[in-house]
Amino acid sequence: MCMLAALFRTTLFLALATLLAGCAELLPKTRSETEAMWQTFEEARAAVERIEAYKTTRSDLRARGIGVERDPTITLLSHVDIAVRFPIGGVLRAEDVDPGIRDCLKAGKACNAYQINVHRTNRNRVGNFWLDALRFRRETDVSGWTFNALVLFVDDLVVYAVFGGQPVIHEVEVERNPLGPLQGWGDWAASKALN
Repeated sequence: MCMLAALFRTTLFLALATLLAGCAELLPKTRSETEAMWQTFEEARAAVERIEAYKTTRSDLRARGIGVERDPTITLLSHVDIAVRFPIGGVLRAEDVDPGIRDCLKAGKACNAYQINVHRTNRNRVGNFWLDALRFRRETDVSGWTFNALVLFVDDLVVYAVFGGQPVIHEVEVERNPLGPLQGWGDWAASKALN
């Protein structure tokens, strides 16, 4: 009987140890991304760097998979949107602006643009499962990248292209609640008192 009890305790201990060791896998993980053909910042950068002002056409971009018809990363900008971004005569002097921007603004309604925005971020809660579950300490590891580009057209000819973004995102968010699940009891009590 003692042997059976010892075997049961050992089995229970091993099962509990296995469960607790894998608890970190029970923490929430979130992924947020724009559906894009580029998997990395470098791929997106290389695609925009291949665009040649006064040579590349809208059809060329469409053939490369960049076009408003099938790309959710693209916002189509009108000539008014572009004029607001580049206030020549107000803040900027015409001679200080890239020729492609000047030509686009001079073209009026024939001027439009693709604004490309891509983001890929992962939010993974890490650390101690029990401290997280009981809200004493929650640590979130945030990683990923963002990319943006602006491609100006006069009619169907690209006259200007530029890109930017954040090639590497890595942040750690830590939330500490010394009272754990009781931390918000004051707010809860106040809401119950008002009802």
